[in-house]
Amino acid sequence: MKIVMVASEALPFIKTGGLADVVYSLSKQLVSLHHEVSIIIPMYESMLFKPQNLDFIGTSDVYLSWRKQQATFYHYADAGIHYYLISNDYYFKRQQPYGYGDDGERFAFFTLALRNLLKLIQHPIDVIHVHDWQCGMLPALIKEQDAQHPHFVKTKFVLTIHNPAFQGWLDRALLWDFYNLPFHLYESGKLRFHEGVSTLKSAIVYADKVTTVSPTHAKELLTEVGGYGLHDILSYIGEDFSGILNGIDESWNPKYDAYLHHPYDPKNVTSGKQKNKERLFRDYKLKDPHRPLFGLVSRLTWQKGINLILANLHWLIQEGGSVIVLGSGEPPLTFELDLMAKKYPEQLVFIQGYDERLAHHIYAASDFFLMPSLFEPCGISQMISLRYGTLPLVRKTGGLVDTVQPWNVSQPNIGIATGFMFDAYTAQAMQMALREALDMYRNPAMLHTMIENGFQQDHGWLQSADQYVRLYASLFNKKSAKIN
Repeated sequence: MKIVMVASEALPFIKTGGLADVVYSLSKQLVSLHHEVSIIIPMYESMLFKPQNLDFIGTSDVYLSWRKQQATFYHYADAGIHYYLISNDYYFKRQQPYGYGDDGERFAFFTLALRNLLKLIQHPIDVIHVHDWQCGMLPALIKEQDAQHPHFVKTKFVLTIHNPAFQGWLDRALLWDFYNLPFHLYESGKLRFHEGVSTLKSAIVYADKVTTVSPTHAKELLTEVGGYGLHDILSYIGEDFSGILNGIDESWNPKYDAYLHHPYDPKNVTSGKQKNKERLFRDYKLKDPHRPLFGLVSRLTWQKGINLILANLHWLIQEGGSVIVLGSGEPPLTFELDLMAKKYPEQLVFIQGYDERLAHHIYAASDFFLMPSLFEPCGISQMISLRYGTLPLVRKTGGLVDTVQPWNVSQPNIGIATGFMFDAYTAQAMQMALREALDMYRNPAMLHTMIENGFQQDHGWLQSADQYVRLYASLFNKKSAKIN
């Protein structure tokens, strides 16, 4: 099949979170299964990777009502994937990919431009796989305006919801102003969402299949509490909505990890992790590498439970723990982390920003990995942690439920346990899980058994990619039950 991934970020070019990993890793696995895969993303000024050998494809005028901007198209091939980058200085020559007051307009431009690009590069397209809200209006645009275009006449659309909290909300007037779509689509309810327009809701309505990134999160999205206002429409589409767990690729493997000072495998995990831990402690002037180390690599936002970590930091350090945090995000959270790091310079390190090498080192050196998320559609860090012999400490939500088998103190399950889990979103509940982790650290034999259990988990992409292939194929085997 010819599959086009459209997203706001993807490795190796740009990454702010797990979306970039997923788009890249899934695409790479689909290529290995002999599918032709392209990825289309914006060409940001802040890209991590800027190759010199981009192929110029052409330009296209893009109109958002009275606004006229030019899109420039480039091509790059890597690992069997065809990347297409859309450049425009006005919208994308900025310090960050997101977080601007005109994000709705920026990604409307991107969506319109990529539709023009698709007409140039693919003949025909089997599946367009849309990720999150940024390109959510694409299925509606093509089905309402280009349904008979030879490139799209047989094209099917799949939407994957990675983060339901971000829904691409726009004032209803912008439906015409940005996308040139008629107002009757709003009046009919197809594009109406809370008296405005949501590009994510639009994608749910117009896609032929909708997925999210774990089976448990799919169930959560069907509830009023967990659905972020989307539960009714997701319930309505019934069997056309499902959860497929994300995976991780072989770039996350401590045996072959070029970023590590001391690569290791399950046979020498104890000594390998200790050597990496000692190097990390030495590099960041932490005291006593025999203390349990709790790592965190994350966006520092309200969703990730950082406030629960902050509430427990003093206690955890007094109980003998050390902590290293790598990430950036909301200023109140980063400010508090910085204050705590200055208060406990020998037990707590906070590095603001993102560094790929350091991220690998933290996974390898840590004994425990913190993920106390308020909600976590899938999560990748807990899967990486398990592969690196680092036990995740997570809250009972979303994909964390699907990937971590919690230690049970009252009914010991050391033969299957792979981490620690708490339910209530409170500092006290998290502290109980932290106590369990500290107690386990004092029992090296049981700790090693849990590490071995984690190594036995298979969170690679092959099984998940196969589910996506079967999902794609089903679109051509039977008529979709979708309302559009």
